[in-house]
Amino acid sequence: MLRNIRHQNLIKIISFCSQIDFKAMILEYMPNGNLDKWLHSPNFSLNILQRLNIMIEVASALEYLHHSYEVPIVHCDLEPSNILLDHEMGAHVADFGIAKLLGAGDSITETITLATIGYMAPEYGMEGFVSTRGDVYSFGIVLLETFTTRKPTDEIFDGEMSLRQWVANSLPESLVDVVDANILGTLEDHGFVSKDCLTLIMRLALACCVESPEERTSMQEVAATLNKIKIKFLKGTAVG
Repeated sequence: MLRNIRHQNLIKIISFCSQIDFKAMILEYMPNGNLDKWLHSPNFSLNILQRLNIMIEVASALEYLHHSYEVPIVHCDLEPSNILLDHEMGAHVADFGIAKLLGAGDSITETITLATIGYMAPEYGMEGFVSTRGDVYSFGIVLLETFTTRKPTDEIFDGEMSLRQWVANSLPESLVDVVDANILGTLEDHGFVSKDCLTLIMRLALACCVESPEERTSMQEVAATLNKIKIKFLKGTAVG
C-alpha cells in the first residue's frame, strides 16, 4: 500500500526485503535528519518561514492520506522524529509502522496498538479509537512544539498543566513567553506581522488538539489555513 501512494511529502519506499530472519524497507535518504533534531539539538536552528514551510508540507501529506487516497489512511504516530528533512529542508512524513486503513465508509476503528505518549489523541490512548481526527490532534501538538520547542512530555508539564494549556494561557498578551527564543529576533525585525502570524499559528494548533474529536478541524482546513498564514507573513515581511 505504501509503495502505491504518491505524494512529494511522504517518504518514498524504494524497495523492501522480506526473509524468514531478516525484514527491511529501503527508504529514500534524508540528509538533514528529522525535525526533532532541528528543534532540540544544539547548533541547529530554524526561522519562522522554515518552520511554517515544514508544517505546511506535513499538513499536505496528511491531507492526502486522509482525503485523497481510495481509503483513508491514519498515520497514528505523528511526532517530530517521524518528520524527515531532505537536502532542501523539505518535509517527508515517515514511519508507518502502526498506520491504519479505514474500511470503506468507516470513519473510526479500534486498535490495541499505542502511539507515542504526549502526541496521541486522548480517545486513542484511553479507548483505542483511531480516526483521522487523531492525526489532527497529533499534528496540533507537533505544531505547538515546532514554534515553542517544548515537548509535550517536558518536565514543566504535570498535573493540570499541559503544552496545550501552557500555550492557551499565553494568548495573546504573553505570546513571547512561549515562543522559541531563537525566533524572537524575527519578531523584533518584522514587528506586528510576525507576532500576528504566530498568534494565528498557535490558535490553529490549539483548534487541532482540543479534547473532543468532533470539535477538531480537518486536515484540509488546516492545510488551507497554514497557506493563508504563509501568504500573510510573506506580504507583511516584504512590506516591512
